[in-house]
Amino acid sequence: MTTASASAPAVVSTSPGGGLVGLGLLHAKYLLLETVRVPMAVIGPIVFPALSFAFFILPQRGLVENPTGAAQAVIQLMVFAVMVNALFSYGLNISQAREAPWEPYLRTLPAPAGARILGQVLSVGLIGVLALVPLFLMGALFTEAHADAAGIALGFVALALSSLPFVFAGIAIGYALPFKAAIAVIQIVMFGLAFAGGLFLPPMMFPDWLDTVSRFLPSREARELVIWAVQGGEVPLLELVGAAVWTVLLLAAALVLYRRDEGRRYR
Repeated sequence: MTTASASAPAVVSTSPGGGLVGLGLLHAKYLLLETVRVPMAVIGPIVFPALSFAFFILPQRGLVENPTGAAQAVIQLMVFAVMVNALFSYGLNISQAREAPWEPYLRTLPAPAGARILGQVLSVGLIGVLALVPLFLMGALFTEAHADAAGIALGFVALALSSLPFVFAGIAIGYALPFKAAIAVIQIVMFGLAFAGGLFLPPMMFPDWLDTVSRFLPSREARELVIWAVQGGEVPLLELVGAAVWTVLLLAAALVLYRRDEGRRYR
């Protein structure tokens, strides 16, 4: 005979430890535990940019022995690391979660959606920070890259802000596509933005037409903004405006696709 459970639903504490931040930290903890159960999910975002640095940058002795050029090379691979982590983590996690019964259950819990979003941001952000460590060490140990402490600090701030278009792009892909399709689309978007955005090869090696197109891509804009934050110089207004426009457009797309998904499956 089947018996219905008479247990009362779990009650979420409203104490400071169980508030939005507390729930967000708790959600981040379990997302990280879920991620590290598949080691490649952590190793991939950390090792892939480091291997790209080893294969694309280190063999160019003229570049690595130039302090300015080497610093720019380190920066562009850091932008690549942040972009890869954001696109894959948000895109694949969200698309996979939408196909699992756990995600609808989470939405029934008496916890604010902001806690789940905060948990995702913290867990993905931590892996993104870890992905920058090997690049920073390789740049310091194997190249002549140089930057002062203030420039490095501003560079990390610019890197965090310029990663927003990739975060929103990953979220939009995750809510727009099923898991298998999201993998293919993210790979195409990642390689397109990386090569055309000057993250593997310096833009000065581009033909004129590609250099012009590249300046309107979020990856190229992120590269130029972080380089400006670290090394100074004239403010890249075109890239600054472009990054702001991409951020607004992709945020709007992510919100629309989230509401569409919610309207289809939870009404």
